[in-house]
Amino acid sequence: MRGGERVIERLIKLFPDADIFTHVYVPGKMSEIIRGRPVKTTFINRLPGAAKHYQKYLPLMPLALEQLDLRGYDLVISSESGPAKGVIAPPDALHLCYCHSPMRYLWDHYHDYLSTTSGLSKLAIPWLFHGVRNWDVISAARVDTFVANSTFIQKRISRVWHRESSVVHPPVEVDLFRPRDDVEPRYLWVGQMTPYKRADIALDAFNELGLPLLMVGDGNIQKELRRRAKPNITIVDRLDFTALRAAYAQCRALVFTAEEDFGIVPVEAMASGRPVLAYGRGGIRDSVVEGRSGLFFKEQTVASLIEGVQAMERFLPHFDPAAAVADAARFAPEHFDAGIRAALAG
Repeated sequence: MRGGERVIERLIKLFPDADIFTHVYVPGKMSEIIRGRPVKTTFINRLPGAAKHYQKYLPLMPLALEQLDLRGYDLVISSESGPAKGVIAPPDALHLCYCHSPMRYLWDHYHDYLSTTSGLSKLAIPWLFHGVRNWDVISAARVDTFVANSTFIQKRISRVWHRESSVVHPPVEVDLFRPRDDVEPRYLWVGQMTPYKRADIALDAFNELGLPLLMVGDGNIQKELRRRAKPNITIVDRLDFTALRAAYAQCRALVFTAEEDFGIVPVEAMASGRPVLAYGRGGIRDSVVEGRSGLFFKEQTVASLIEGVQAMERFLPHFDPAAAVADAARFAPEHFDAGIRAALAG
């Protein structure tokens, strides 16, 4: 259950009679809200290892999507960060695409993705992705209305697909978070420990600064980070929700090193009354108000992050937790609901 699944949950609340179509479905990993609706899968779900390695079947996904029979539906909403928008909707149906991002591994992060592969995959990917990339652009014409999850993604949609879109930010359950008075001197980093999240620069910066840092997350670089972490840095795989809420509310500030399409973690920290120190590119520009609910550092480098932490130390005596809570409130679920209704009405 990540951001995309939370969007699906909210769409189900808006459209309680909706059916769900997806490539791969593992009921035990989904919420009761999603399990409570009929879920139909493509043939990808029946392929070997699909539950864990569905990404490897990307070249087959366009074909799989086009086999879905959507006759009888008058509204189709695709939740797009893969090729979901490529379904063939009935001619008299409205197709709204809520876009988390055009496929990153086809476009913005293609060369980063290719550099992490080897062997036959490195030889096959340029040929396979070329075809999927062409299909991705062509299938954008099947959508009636695009909605982007941030102004950052709105620009990507325009650049990649040459389509206009409105912006409706993802729903964040901000009311589940509360400020606390017992703030600790420890900074916090939360996320999946994969290369593009840039947990490495957080670790190296705090190794040098010597300030306490709690890092929460698992991933393929975690083992290496554990090996390099000095005693001032604590790394844990995960926290339950109660412990995570406490970590947000008690941290000195959240450190956010990724370039994200939107970024729910910073909003949760702000709703907990804590400031955010973030890399100043991507969807974070829609949520953090510089000098009010946080600060930005300019480059994804250790030196730039260290400068950012030093700036945060100077900013903290002037920080008002209530201002961060107010900024987070802009992303409460009811704002998402209103935005989707407006997009459909338009």
